[in-house]
Formats: sequence, C-alpha cells, structure tokens
Amino acid sequence: MPPEPVEVVKSRREAALARLVASVPYIGFLGARFDRRGDELTAHLPFSPMLIGNPQLPALHGGATAAFLEVTAIIELAWTNLWEDIEAGRLSDEIALPKTVTFTVDYLRTGLPRDAYARARVNRSGRRFASVHVEAWQDNRARPFVAATAHFLMP
Repeated sequence: MPPEPVEVVKSRREAALARLVASVPYIGFLGARFDRRGDELTAHLPFSPMLIGNPQLPALHGGATAAFLEVTAIIELAWTNLWEDIEAGRLSDEIALPKTVTFTVDYLRTGLPRDAYARARVNRSGRRFASVHVEAWQDNRARPFVAATAHFLMP
C-alpha cells in the first residue's frame, strides 16, 4: 500500500490537535495557541493586558503563567499518548485527558509583558501515571522564566 499524501497526514494531525485544544476551554480563555512541527508542539501565549498581575512592574500574573504551563503539559501528554491513534486515523470521538495530581512551579524570573512560549517533555508515561516537565521562555529559549514539573493520572 503506498504512503498517504503529505496533505492528508498534515490535515489529520492539525484536526487532531484542534480537537485536543478545544477539549480544554481554559486554553481559549488564555488565548494560548499550539504550533505543531511533526510530533513536536510549542505553546504560544500572546501578550494581553489581562495577563498582567502587577501593573507596577509590569509583570505577568503567576497564576496565568502556571495555568499556561499546566495546559501545555496536558496537551503534550495527550498528544504523545494519542500519537499512534492519530497516525493510524482512528482517533475516537471522546478524548479523555489526563488529570493533574501534582503541579510544582519554579518561577525563575519575572514574566515580562510580552509573548511567552513553552514546550513540555514527557519524562515518563505509564498506564496509570505520567510525569511531565515544562519550561516557558519569552525572548530567548535558553533563558526560561518559569518551569514546572507535573504528575498526572492517566485516563
């Protein structure tokens, strides 16, 4: 059987990512987006004045920053676990997302009033639990301003 045309594969992956993102309504509230390159995802949080926590500095709100990292970790973990189903074209109508068990945030420096980006790495994913590390940066990926470690209960 010949391989599928690249347009079909890209379309299937984009549709699966859109369904995953739509399954977490808070992502839309934050205004976050996800960029896909192959199997790698990068989350993008465009700057908005509603994200400012301390207008004196100004600095991004710690809760908004942590939420951005958490949704990045959830989407990456779900994406990784559903990859084989996505590639085979058998993604079910119901997408069960992992549930957060613990979430530890390390605020490394002040989040400036500008766009933020994040990438998550699944350290371990078993049948019941998973561990994910996520980092966010603004101007320079080598200088993250916040990082987090999360543990999830798998669906």
